[in-house]
Amino acid sequence: MTTATSSELPELSKQAELAELRRDLAAAYRLMAHFGWADLIFTHYSVRVPGTRSHFLINGYGLHPSEITASSLVMIDVDGNRIDASALEVNPAGFTIHSAVHMAREDAHCVLHTHTLPGMAVAALEQGLLPVNQINMEFYDRLAYYDLQGIALDLDERAAIVAALGQGNAMILRNHGLLTVGSSVAEAFYFMYYLNKACEIQLEAMKCGTPLRLPPHEVCEHVAQQASNPRYRAQSVKLIWDSMLRMLDRIDPGYRD
Repeated sequence: MTTATSSELPELSKQAELAELRRDLAAAYRLMAHFGWADLIFTHYSVRVPGTRSHFLINGYGLHPSEITASSLVMIDVDGNRIDASALEVNPAGFTIHSAVHMAREDAHCVLHTHTLPGMAVAALEQGLLPVNQINMEFYDRLAYYDLQGIALDLDERAAIVAALGQGNAMILRNHGLLTVGSSVAEAFYFMYYLNKACEIQLEAMKCGTPLRLPPHEVCEHVAQQASNPRYRAQSVKLIWDSMLRMLDRIDPGYRD
C-alpha cells in the first residue's frame, strides 16, 4: 500500500472537502424536489469551492433537481468562465444572483434561491413576512428585501442585490421568491426551510379572514435572539442536516453519484 507524502496530503484534503461539498449540494437539490420547492429547471443553489474566492458549484441548466448528482454539478467562476469539463450550460439568471453574493460575502459559502408557492405569495404582499408565529419571529428585523428589477439577466444588477442583502442570511426577492445564504450547505438549507415554512404559516393564518394577532416588539425580538443563539443554531443545523442525509440515503441515494 502506498502512503501519501506530506506534500500530497493538503491536496487530498482539498479533494475530499470538494467531494463532500458536491455531495451536500446535490443532496440539497434532491431535498428541493422532495419538499416540492422545485420550479421545474428554473431554481438554483450554489456553493463556493474550498480554497477559492471566485469558484463555485451550481446546477447544470436543464436538469430537474431530482436528477442532480454530485458529479453533474458545474464549476464556474464569478465571471462565468467554466472551470471544469462539464458540457452543461448554467442558468444566466442564476449566475447573476449567485455570483453577486459569492463575490461580496466571504462568509456566504452557500447560496440558495427558490420560487416556492408560499415564498412567491409572501413576496407579493406589501407587508412582507409578519411575526405571526415563533418560526416567523426568527427572521424578525433580520430579513432583507429586494425590489424586482426584471429577470436577473443584467450583471449590473449584482451590486443592488448585494446592497439589499447586506450581512443578512435571508432575503425576500419581492414579486419573485426567496434567497438564503449560509456558511455551509446545511446552514443555508436550515434558513430556507424555515423561511419557507414561515411563509406557509402566514398564508394559512391569512386564509382565516380575521385580524392577525402580532406579539409586541419585545417578544418578537426576544424570540429572534433565542433562535439566533450561535450554540443553539449550530447544533440545530447539524442535527437537521444529518437527519436529512439519512432520509435521502433511504429514499433517494442517487444524489451521491
